[in-house]
Amino acid sequence: MRSMARKTIHSDEAPKAIGPYSQAVQVDSGKMTFLSGQIPLDPATMEMVQGDVVAQAERVMLNLKAVLAAAGLDFSHVVRCTIFLTDLGDFAKVNEVYGRYFTGAPPARATVQVAALPRGSKVEIDAIAVS
Repeated sequence: MRSMARKTIHSDEAPKAIGPYSQAVQVDSGKMTFLSGQIPLDPATMEMVQGDVVAQAERVMLNLKAVLAAAGLDFSHVVRCTIFLTDLGDFAKVNEVYGRYFTGAPPARATVQVAALPRGSKVEIDAIAVS
């Protein structure tokens, strides 16, 4: 796996990150991989995982990890994510799960509340990775 040129951008003139994300991530070039939003479907059964938003977020991150691996990538290649929540009250719980998967400089990110997600999911996350 080739290492990419990835630079975390920070400005003291903008609010600092209040979670596991960077203000911006800059990449020189490379192959871009756009990961579709993942919901907490168990790939073995194609059923929604049972449990609370923490269990759902964990399954979502495992699904993203599997798609990244299929592309020959891992979470260190992710430069941008969007988190969709049906209840922003779940933000801290999902943020904690999400943050465990980014051990280095986290990607740029947006989090939004939506009215509904497929199959009654509480969380969906998409990603953009660069290699």
